[in-house]
Amino acid sequence: MTSDISYKVIVGLEIHVQLCTQTKMFCGCALQFGAQPNSRVCPVCLGMPGVLPVMNKHAYEYSVLVGLALNCKVAGFTKWDRKSYYYPDLPKNYQISQYDLPLSENGFIEIPLESGETKRIRITRAHLEEDAGKNLHTAGNFSQVDLNRTGTPLLEIVTEPDMSSGAEVKALAVELQRMVRYLGVSEADMQKGHMRFEPNINLVITKGGKEHKTAIVEVKNLNSFRALERSVDYEVQRQLDEFIDSGKVMEMGNKSTRGWDDDKQMTVLQRVKEEAHDYRYFPDPDLLPVELDDAWLEQIKSQLCELPIKKQIRYVSEYKLSDYDAGVLTADRSTAEFFEEAVKAGGDPKRVCNLITQVGLKLANEAGCGIAELSLTAENMSELAKMIDDGQVSASAGNTILEQMTKTDKAAQVIAEELNLIQKSDAGELEGIVEKVLAENPKAVEDVKSGGKKSKKAQGFLLGQVIQKTKGQANPKVVSEILSKKLS
Repeated sequence: MTSDISYKVIVGLEIHVQLCTQTKMFCGCALQFGAQPNSRVCPVCLGMPGVLPVMNKHAYEYSVLVGLALNCKVAGFTKWDRKSYYYPDLPKNYQISQYDLPLSENGFIEIPLESGETKRIRITRAHLEEDAGKNLHTAGNFSQVDLNRTGTPLLEIVTEPDMSSGAEVKALAVELQRMVRYLGVSEADMQKGHMRFEPNINLVITKGGKEHKTAIVEVKNLNSFRALERSVDYEVQRQLDEFIDSGKVMEMGNKSTRGWDDDKQMTVLQRVKEEAHDYRYFPDPDLLPVELDDAWLEQIKSQLCELPIKKQIRYVSEYKLSDYDAGVLTADRSTAEFFEEAVKAGGDPKRVCNLITQVGLKLANEAGCGIAELSLTAENMSELAKMIDDGQVSASAGNTILEQMTKTDKAAQVIAEELNLIQKSDAGELEGIVEKVLAENPKAVEDVKSGGKKSKKAQGFLLGQVIQKTKGQANPKVVSEILSKKLS
């Protein structure tokens, strides 16, 4: 790259979120991932002549809830439009969507940056539509179509082009996944296609004091955070190289779509993008507009909860946790709620956090469930945390006790006693053992008293000897205090 060139990355993101309603958007067909192909369809979602769609109220309420969480202005009046285009997985030859009157717009979301600060990303709109079916290309030299997904409620969230790197785009995607899961409106499982991402990327390149814009590229249907971040970073470099090689700018070509080849780690041209007028939008004559009155809006607002980014920031300030620990705890709403219940019951926040993140989540993952679904109560977790902090059991013994707590309904104290894990903290009893260890190890005693480089290592050795003689039951803190007193 020549020295007189600089550039700015501009990225906006479109996110498609499947809503976890029981039935489809405009018919009563059940939503079931992995069902036999074309077994969850009816005349409405197949687009048969003369059928009439009926709006799914829950899907609309879920979408309004997301709009509120995104700080959007929610419309009191919205309508349905037909977006016309032909693909084999869209039997009606049009998609029911929202064009000029989306249900929410002009919002924002805060995303965490690597610096520890947050960045505000503006939300252009969030509108509701129906999903298309799925083309399958694995049967041979022909394609098949599975229409089970056709008509699934799909929330499309569109951001302003406020991001400037693949890392920021990934951070936004992660935050949106956490958000919709917290709200309970989507499972957001990307492997099942519940969330799909389409970044729009271009560059503003300054050369010789003059600005040039590259043509916008939309990368289609990304279903992993890794692919999302890498495709953005690749496309930035590709557009920059193309400009340097050919001088190609926005005026020389329309917006195009590209796919991501995960094997080759590169984007691949698909087609030149249609403009809005190519879709021939017009109001759907079979569906009534939706009017959202104040009472209905308040009922939906009552379902809002503290969102993960706000909760994460609060954990750092209120509980003095690291940003990493706070992020782990708030990744899942039920985990965060369990943590807060244990703290409310009297457990030290940092101790409870360690028990959950170092042991609890591992056990939950092995059991294939959330930590709140294990045989644990917040009260028992709090009791265990207090036992460790009071020196009744060691931290390692606490991990053993926690594992046993998930296999039985017994309290932490009972398990500790049954497994003989209660630490000895009686100074009188431990003093005799310390004196015996000192008498047996005169060289180590001499090294401690010398105050040289060997002093700290020798004191650690003596502590270990006492722990060993008590079969791990001596309270290290108490033993250290006795050792220091004897050796001073």
